[in-house]
Amino acid sequence: MTVLPDDGLSLAADFPDATHEQWRHLVAGVLRKSGREVPDDEAEGALSTALEDGLRARPLYTARDHAPDPGLPGFPPFVRGGKAEGSTVGGWDVRQRHTVAEAAPVLNDLENGVTSLWLAVGDRGIPVSALGTVLDGVYLDLAPVVLDAGEAAEPAARELLRLFAAREVAADAARGNLGADPLGLEARTGRPGDPASATEAARLCAARYPGLRALTVDALPYHEAGGSAAQELGCSLATGVAYLRELTGAGLDTAQALAQLEFRYAATADQFLTIAKLRAARRLWARVAEVCGAPRAGGQLQHAVTSSVMMTRRDPWVNILRTTVAALAAGVGGADAVTVLPFDHALGLPDAFARRIARNTSVILVEESQLSRVVDPAGGSWYVERLTDELAHAGWEFFQEIERAGGQGPALRSGLVGERLAATWAARSAKLAKRREPVTGVSEFPHLAEKPVVREPAPEPPSGGLPRVRRDEAFEELRARSDAHLAATGARPRVYLAALGPAAAHTARLTFAANLFQAGGIEPVTEGTFEESGAREACLCSSDALYEEQSGAVVRGLREAGAAHVFLAGRPGPYEDVDTYVFAGCDAVAVLFAALDRMGVS
Repeated sequence: MTVLPDDGLSLAADFPDATHEQWRHLVAGVLRKSGREVPDDEAEGALSTALEDGLRARPLYTARDHAPDPGLPGFPPFVRGGKAEGSTVGGWDVRQRHTVAEAAPVLNDLENGVTSLWLAVGDRGIPVSALGTVLDGVYLDLAPVVLDAGEAAEPAARELLRLFAAREVAADAARGNLGADPLGLEARTGRPGDPASATEAARLCAARYPGLRALTVDALPYHEAGGSAAQELGCSLATGVAYLRELTGAGLDTAQALAQLEFRYAATADQFLTIAKLRAARRLWARVAEVCGAPRAGGQLQHAVTSSVMMTRRDPWVNILRTTVAALAAGVGGADAVTVLPFDHALGLPDAFARRIARNTSVILVEESQLSRVVDPAGGSWYVERLTDELAHAGWEFFQEIERAGGQGPALRSGLVGERLAATWAARSAKLAKRREPVTGVSEFPHLAEKPVVREPAPEPPSGGLPRVRRDEAFEELRARSDAHLAATGARPRVYLAALGPAAAHTARLTFAANLFQAGGIEPVTEGTFEESGAREACLCSSDALYEEQSGAVVRGLREAGAAHVFLAGRPGPYEDVDTYVFAGCDAVAVLFAALDRMGVS
């Protein structure tokens, strides 16, 4: 046995190693003290957290949690990155999205940290004829351009290629993506795109433009319709496979076809799930390439976009924090390009400050935090490796279900994809309604007095296909009703919080109740009497012991004073004449909608 010199930093070296079984026994003991009788072998499961797709996050991961060998960066199965050097050379590609025909914001972004452009082109964005104006002054051999043109994909691609030629950009210097995505267009609009024009664009790029890709596999429509991470993966795989069939059928070999695809995924503030999703996506696509006979060409080019589903319209400043965490997760997960949506994205067109914060988020992570200096920073984490493996299996299972239905196109048209996504969103909506998934500034810690942030309207996104959802949508509807009532009457709907006993007895539940009612746009009143509050409903706030002693008399007094409805902050109990109980885990959305209905707030 090697004896190390005593450097004074031995930490736990003098203690015997603890076993997993010992840890479980201790956990079970703690649970018993809290009133939960759990056998030792079930203690770990009692502390685990349910995720979507049937996955669970356990409280402890060790070397016993095996996962397949992720390989080396730049080599199949590409779990650790599509390039051996990762983003260590210059950081990831900082890609900014633009939707209006103005050159100044584009140049400002490129001069201040942005390295590529993502342009929404067509009727709901930049007119095809204005593409040259938007790119005026842009060095097209230095700044890659990625198009998102929907139904205008073919004319937009022609115009970009014309600009390359007009500005004498060498064919081997052109970079970016023409953005053809017929199945993504169908998911957005319900109308099939033209695979023939996409295939022709891919043939042209393969023959003349080695740095230009023709097709995007955009998984955002499925994420934005409420899909889970595994469903996003499954849909992207099915779409990619459908495009491979089209391209190889048109004469491209497998390696050429693989080189024409770029994948786009959502990055959320659930950082570990985002990291695992991007790593799992590369592994799954590598498996597709292997089956197709081109394993070395299976490195997936990934564009990560901070999730619009998580962006809120109330307290939008919190979105800065959400997108920071999401961008960090995208970088750690190995995304080649990252787009940080401005914090005011949900409100309309971003202003200069919002665009600046968005691009600087990536710049700080790359330049100051030096996040890109390490290849696959999450690699080796027992939790991340296990989650990557579990998510890969869940994504592959959904991909197989889609393939059994005939592929992505038939699965969209039959309603299979929409039904699966809707079921996932319904389950998540229930968690949001019960505030099991809190939304800061909206369902938790809302600020009723804050002035709204107003922006110019943005172009309407495509519609007619899968729906677009947001985490804040139910609470936003409640708040909108309250705002309309305020505008019409000069006051918000109110509820009187009746605190019983000393502060130590009522503060916790009074704070809880005030937070809950404000999430629905209902102003809590804590000062004075019920008669002075201007409210029609009241809520008792105190301890269970004081409820047993005083709630009956207090409720009778409130009824005599005119209270039409009485809440009690706490679990249901044998309390006299209480109409509604509000507690952690109750359906807050249902409670708040019912309250506004009774108050005549339409």
